[in-house]
Amino acid sequence: MAMQMLMVCLLGALLCQMWSSAEPHHKEEELRPHTVYPWRNQGKGMVRVKRDWIIPPIRVLENSKQVPEDLVQIKSDKIFTGEVIYKLEGPGVDQEPKNLFEIDDKTGVIRSKRPLDREKYNSFTLKAFALSPSGERLENPTTIEIVVLDQNDNRPAFIRSQFVGTVSEFSVPGTSVMSVSATDADDPMTENAYLSYSIIGQESIPANAVTKTMFGINNQTGAIYTRDVGLDREVVKGFRLKLQVADMGGMGLTTEGVAIIHVSDINNHAPQFDPALYRMTAVENRQDYEIGRVNVTDRDEPGTGNWEAKYFISNDPNGNFAITTDRATNQGILKVQQPLDYEAQSEYVLTLTVENANALSNKAPNLPVSTARVLVTVVNENEAPHFREDPINVVVLESVSPGTLLKSNIAFDPDNSVLRYEISRDPERWLDINRDTGDILAKRTFNMRSPHVKNNIYTAAVKVTDADGVSTTATVVITLKETNDFPPVLFPLSGSVCSSVRQSSGLVVSAVDEDLPPHAAPFIFEMVDYLSLNWTIIQVNDTHAVLQPVMQLEAGEYVVTVMVSDSGSPALSSFYQVNVTVCLCDAFGDCKSEVGAILGSSVGLSFIALVIIMASIALLLLLLVLAAAITTCGRRHHIKKGTGLLVGESEDDIRDNVLNYDEQGGGEEDENAFNIDMLWNPHDVPPTLGSYHPGSGVPRGKQPLRKDTPHNLPSPIYPRRPSADPTDIEDYINDGLEAADNDPNVPPYDTALIYDYEGDGSLAGSLSSITSGSSDGDQDYDYLNDWGPRFQKLANMYDPR
Repeated sequence: MAMQMLMVCLLGALLCQMWSSAEPHHKEEELRPHTVYPWRNQGKGMVRVKRDWIIPPIRVLENSKQVPEDLVQIKSDKIFTGEVIYKLEGPGVDQEPKNLFEIDDKTGVIRSKRPLDREKYNSFTLKAFALSPSGERLENPTTIEIVVLDQNDNRPAFIRSQFVGTVSEFSVPGTSVMSVSATDADDPMTENAYLSYSIIGQESIPANAVTKTMFGINNQTGAIYTRDVGLDREVVKGFRLKLQVADMGGMGLTTEGVAIIHVSDINNHAPQFDPALYRMTAVENRQDYEIGRVNVTDRDEPGTGNWEAKYFISNDPNGNFAITTDRATNQGILKVQQPLDYEAQSEYVLTLTVENANALSNKAPNLPVSTARVLVTVVNENEAPHFREDPINVVVLESVSPGTLLKSNIAFDPDNSVLRYEISRDPERWLDINRDTGDILAKRTFNMRSPHVKNNIYTAAVKVTDADGVSTTATVVITLKETNDFPPVLFPLSGSVCSSVRQSSGLVVSAVDEDLPPHAAPFIFEMVDYLSLNWTIIQVNDTHAVLQPVMQLEAGEYVVTVMVSDSGSPALSSFYQVNVTVCLCDAFGDCKSEVGAILGSSVGLSFIALVIIMASIALLLLLLVLAAAITTCGRRHHIKKGTGLLVGESEDDIRDNVLNYDEQGGGEEDENAFNIDMLWNPHDVPPTLGSYHPGSGVPRGKQPLRKDTPHNLPSPIYPRRPSADPTDIEDYINDGLEAADNDPNVPPYDTALIYDYEGDGSLAGSLSSITSGSSDGDQDYDYLNDWGPRFQKLANMYDPR
């Protein structure tokens, strides 16, 4: 819906455009608010867009002193029965910046409350409302745009406090030097910001060096350029220009600035020697040291490439001298680059030239290149002897014979002085030298394996001294060539192979050689035909071979002779006898044990038959042992009580020294010891001669314990000496067995025990003490033969025959 209000009265410069010069009464109306009806079909100053009316912007001059100032009056042409209230919203009213504008809610007059600043806010867009007292909108809101008009209230300002530029000397007029620039905060679309540049002053550096105007400036762009000739850096170093910029095309506000212009150097002066002749001295046999300096002058700016000098020597084909530039002083430093020889040449005349690091300008005077002469006198001195080569290289075989000449004529003296030679370093003392001639000799044979030989090179040092004591040292580098000194060594020298040819993979042998290549590997392995006819050797690689039988051999030990040769020149060979065990092998090619070989062999008895035979033999032996035991027991009961087993009397009763033992005798072949166990408890272990000490036979923590008795109980008292002399030793032994059976600290019956050595001085004495007080010759031991096979060995010991 079109807005049906607005009467806009323009105050001041914006009066309503309904003016007629023919009607004087209209002149009074231009001082009063004018009512505009934008919703009508006819109206001036307004444009209808669709159904809304666009009001032209209201222009307000900034910095106005007439505040508050009426700007616009808005009014609705509708006829309302009630009161109409006008409201205004937007920046400058209820939004930042606030309190710049206000509206009279009764009359609709919009006023400015404070002076406006265009540089801060150049326009404002507001919304106007017509409301009923209850707040109901009577019209659609309309947009009011206020534009702030610019005043020339800002001076122009240069963007820098000082501008700096450079111009080359001898520049032609019109040469661009630099540009200056300024800004103005006023409206750039008005004359208030239209700037104009000018130069209002010029000072030369140094002062009054140049008085004429040398520079101009484009008043619109600020570009500075040269106006006249005569810019010579040797005369004037620079200029200080006083600048001015003004707005309104040069008629408004102004600001001053400064521009510094430096006159840059061009290479318009060539360097000149001063003086042109120099005399210097140089000591012979020295190098890389300064012998003097030369000077040049250059009027160009110091420290630049236009001033820096570069020196050249034009007549030194051998490069004995060199000249460089001192960057600080621009002097030429003349040095001896290679040692001079007084005897060869005692004086040199050098010609020097000089130029700048930068090329000369085409504006420089056309002068010849400056030159200078340097007379160098060589000073003689006592020179040290010189080696003809350093290091002194010698190539020799390591097996060189002592006294062999290795090197001669190794040094000379420039002053023809008498020389003396000596070996100053020879850690292995392999060298000798003739003190007068300097001939180097081999003192002894060299050794490649010396720790002082690195990569076949042995290093020594020789010193030569002249008659004045001036000496020089040189290094002797001896390259040793390997010789074939050692034959190869074969290993291993023993091993085993399978008897079956198809199973045998052979015995792998290898060789090593203390010599170095090419006198070591590859090795050649060969068989000596007449010594090892049944064997062959197969080469695997340069260092290994396989020794194999050529036919199936019987199991046993064989000695095979192998010859191994190295690759030296001449080659060295050695013979080795390899002990080879030929054995039966299992499916994996490993040697079997003897029993395994028998069981695994297809020849002989089967395993089951062998088990049956061995079980039968064991049963037969058991029956024989039982029969012998029964026979012995029957005879023992027929011995008279008074006769005893051992005839004779002794002060010491020997029987109490026979203790219980748990260690068997001399193995299965000791049949006598095996039969003795018939005297013992059948569940006990046969006794041996020696004492058993509970807890000492087996290391602590490893001896098995009995499970039928508690541990750590005290042992019973073993019978040591009976109260009465027993007539039968069996009773005494049985008492000891019973005590041992009831001893909780002894191992189980079926445990194999280890016994300690009893030592010397035992109270029990030895078995030889089991006798009476009479001598052996007085005793009759024939009764021992009647005791059975168990005492046969004892009977044989006392057999008088």
